[in-house]
Amino acid sequence: MAAQNGRNGHLNGNAWHSVLTLHSVSYAGFWPGQARLKLEEFIPHAAKLGYAAVMLVGKRPHLSLLDYDADGRKRLRELAEANGVRVACIAGYTDFTAGADRAEIPLPEMQAVHVMELARAARDLGAPVVRIFTGYERPEQLNHHAAWQRCVAAVKDAARRAADFGVTLGVQNHHDLALHHESLLAFLEEVDEPNCKAAFDAWAPALQGLSGEALAAAVRRIAPQTVHTTVADYTRRPRFRYLPGLTNYAPEDDEVQAVPMGEGFIDYVAFFGALRDSGFEGSIAYEMCSPIRGGGRMENLDAYARKFMEYMGGLVDAARANGAAHAAQPRSVVPSGARDQGR
Repeated sequence: MAAQNGRNGHLNGNAWHSVLTLHSVSYAGFWPGQARLKLEEFIPHAAKLGYAAVMLVGKRPHLSLLDYDADGRKRLRELAEANGVRVACIAGYTDFTAGADRAEIPLPEMQAVHVMELARAARDLGAPVVRIFTGYERPEQLNHHAAWQRCVAAVKDAARRAADFGVTLGVQNHHDLALHHESLLAFLEEVDEPNCKAAFDAWAPALQGLSGEALAAAVRRIAPQTVHTTVADYTRRPRFRYLPGLTNYAPEDDEVQAVPMGEGFIDYVAFFGALRDSGFEGSIAYEMCSPIRGGGRMENLDAYARKFMEYMGGLVDAARANGAAHAAQPRSVVPSGARDQGR
């Protein structure tokens, strides 16, 4: 992997220069029982946990454009700098197929303006990336092709405005449209704006059944377009429904619950290994955006945030040891003719 040096939040070396980032959604109080910190409390809290960067929720209760004007953002940047952290990414929340049943309301345009203003805020805070989503499938309102074109047009508009502020849009593989990595690549190609890239996560491909080499291959395909990734680990909890007439159970979709890093089913060894080998240098954000095992008390949230740092350090140490062992192995001498035959 890469050697850690300086603050715990830095991964440097072996062609991988990334910053470990804490997403403020982890302390935003969005889910029942989750402790909440104000943004001005969260930033120094992240620094105390050892993070070198933060990702900020671009809506209330955190970085709402209604609550933070230019002066407010200036104070926020000064707070981050005073605590030795930088703002790596602003989390935008978009759904460009929303409102398709009310064609007279220009919701795609309204959201593109919102993303433009998030890009302005990102510039003020020194953040290079604004994360956005595509849209959900709404087949009763739009067929797939129409939904796709609606999202492409809106993201193109948003990307052009974000470019005025020197900000890159990172499209996360989260909503229905362009969820698969090949679809996301096709989506970015159709948007065709140099500052529109991928914010590719392991969660969606893992739920699609990818792990090991299949997941690594997906990462290698999209890594050249990836500027940011958001991380969390999950476990599956099987569910069944009783059928009294059959004296039997029918399987339901699994419940998926967040657990500490390394304790879930997502193959992060393959994911991060492929990112590293692809030369990824973007930000890596840890998030707790849904109920976690153990509940939402501050102590539990902090334990999860620390466990992520420890987990990444373990990957670093293991990769360093493997690299040293490989370098120490004697190399066999192969005649040049035999070497040519094997090409």
